[in-house]
Amino acid sequence: MMELMKKLSDVPGVSGFEERVVELIQNELEGHVDEMETDRLGNIIAFKKGKSDAPKIMLAAHMDEIGLMVRHVDKKGFIKFSKIGGINDQMLLNQTVFIHGKNGPVFGVIGSKPPHRMKAAERKKILEYEDMFIDIGTFSDKETLEMVGIGDPITFHHEFVELPNNLITGKALDNRIGVFIMLEVMKRVKTDANVYGVGTVQEEVGLKGAKTSAFKINPDFALALDVTIAGDHPGIKEDEAPAKINEGPAIILTDASGRGIITHSSIKEWLISAAEHSDVPYQLEVSEGGTTDATAIHLTREGIPSGVLSVPTRYIHTTVSVASIQDIEHTIELLVTALESF
Repeated sequence: MMELMKKLSDVPGVSGFEERVVELIQNELEGHVDEMETDRLGNIIAFKKGKSDAPKIMLAAHMDEIGLMVRHVDKKGFIKFSKIGGINDQMLLNQTVFIHGKNGPVFGVIGSKPPHRMKAAERKKILEYEDMFIDIGTFSDKETLEMVGIGDPITFHHEFVELPNNLITGKALDNRIGVFIMLEVMKRVKTDANVYGVGTVQEEVGLKGAKTSAFKINPDFALALDVTIAGDHPGIKEDEAPAKINEGPAIILTDASGRGIITHSSIKEWLISAAEHSDVPYQLEVSEGGTTDATAIHLTREGIPSGVLSVPTRYIHTTVSVASIQDIEHTIELLVTALESF
């Protein structure tokens, strides 16, 4: 279990560049599903066949991670970058990165003006990403451009680590945790339903892959598998983020204050019933924050009853997210029970 989770965390897959994640999914599901295909946008769709008259159920887990992109190289060889996805500038400073060029990954460090040369007012401000740059150890634009190119994706470098109390930390846990759950469910489930496990692209930049794959599949029901904010640490009030690590998956009732998904009542009752039947702990969440692939899926065609099942995760959209293997396993158990109830 840990070996696969580590592979998923480590593999690069910035929005629009998810090919390596697709390869990993293909290798993992070979022999476990009846069909697999990659559509024109890059989504991978795995199909486990049930009865011909049984419902079609879509499990969507986005493959992409937040990252950067090469935007400009100055005459001294330093790289300016753009952000891909929701990134807080203060988490960028002094990170180490890999730039994925045509000749393979190139290691770099994010630098800025040193604090010793800043005025007092400057030191009190959060440095904006426009004032940062990436140093790959070159001394000219020509030398840099031999190694990387404009438009190359950039991933953060952070080691996947097992922590005490069954916790893990790593980069891209949003949403490689969801991908891991989708993979394990597709391997384990035995149901009359027709189950589609979908690795979607470009969720972090507009839920794009979910829109196209849901249109193609046209499922009867859908679930987005993702992470949610765990508020069980200093600096956040319980009512702002009530989900806690090690207390089970969160069944999302609404997100983005209703501008995203408002979970269909039948999906809510189905998931709660499955959790209670399998004796799995679960949490209910009404979120005012971000949203997931389910927002795009439920508005596809004439409408698709949809919901979201999320693993509480600390420090999402950083390189040091923390989650519980126990919560991940409980999410898998709940989903297998829910699907087999069909």
